Amino acid sequence: MRPGRGSRPRTRIRPKYEDAASGFVVGVARGRYAVRVDGREVVAMKARPLGRKSVVVGDRVALVGDLSGEPGTLARIVRVEPRASVLRRTADDTDPVERVIVANADQLVIVTALADPEPRPRLIDRCLVAAYDAGLDPLLCLTKADLAAPDQLLEIYAPLGVPYVVTYKGGPLDELRAKLSGRFSVLVGQSGVGKSTLVNALVPGADRRTAEVNEVTGRGRHTSTSVVALQLPGDDGWVIDTPGVRSFGLAHVRPEDLIKAFPDLEPGAAECPRGCSHDEPDCALDEWVAAGHAEPARLESFRRLLASRVGGDQD
Repeated sequence: MRPGRGSRPRTRIRPKYEDAASGFVVGVARGRYAVRVDGREVVAMKARPLGRKSVVVGDRVALVGDLSGEPGTLARIVRVEPRASVLRRTADDTDPVERVIVANADQLVIVTALADPEPRPRLIDRCLVAAYDAGLDPLLCLTKADLAAPDQLLEIYAPLGVPYVVTYKGGPLDELRAKLSGRFSVLVGQSGVGKSTLVNALVPGADRRTAEVNEVTGRGRHTSTSVVALQLPGDDGWVIDTPGVRSFGLAHVRPEDLIKAFPDLEPGAAECPRGCSHDEPDCALDEWVAAGHAEPARLESFRRLLASRVGGDQD
């Protein structure tokens, strides 16, 4: 016992909190966490033993303390359960610090307007790379089809076999709802493409802020400022709205990880020279495709995605 420190002996044994309640983080704001516990929303803080361990929307957590959800009450997050998936990005392609956007999602919905603002295929490519790296199923959601046709953009992604839905102002969302049904989907895209508008239509009462595109810059104004998970009507899955992005750094993605998303190309890479970038004269993938094991368009798309990892998001 240390003099002047009281009579309580120090110990390194941490409580296991075996009776802690299970919860699901649906929002984060200023060091406080909104957690769903048995159908109600509880406000919680992170327990000190967790240290700098991040807690993000989508995390499954264990809580103790006041779980009533009454105003002014506060619970404690004492454990973050292992994550099934992690969607992350970096500030740019040279930043070694990864930023986790959401945990445990199983579908990445890449929301892109066909006009106002103009689509940015390079940004779409980067979101696809992030989805493949995280093990998420990608879904391309093309909005504002009343302003421009989707055919040209869809042609770019046809070789990748990415599923898609096309929406227009005031149109039905039945097809989108069907693809979100039973899934834990995170919506990503630049500002002004209509993410929050979709969320407001899909989840009555969501009240996510929306705004028009800036007429001078052609860019959307940032309206949603936080990541939030919302349950679809009928307990039929979840959608996570995220703030608009203007870049999507991929410093954490390696070529050897990306090719795992291309099962028709991956066996051919086994014959590549050590450290192959998959975009050089002696890359074995060219011979693999020439032998008829995969379509040339697939290799072209794979290399385009590899190239999107560097050089910014501008088209």
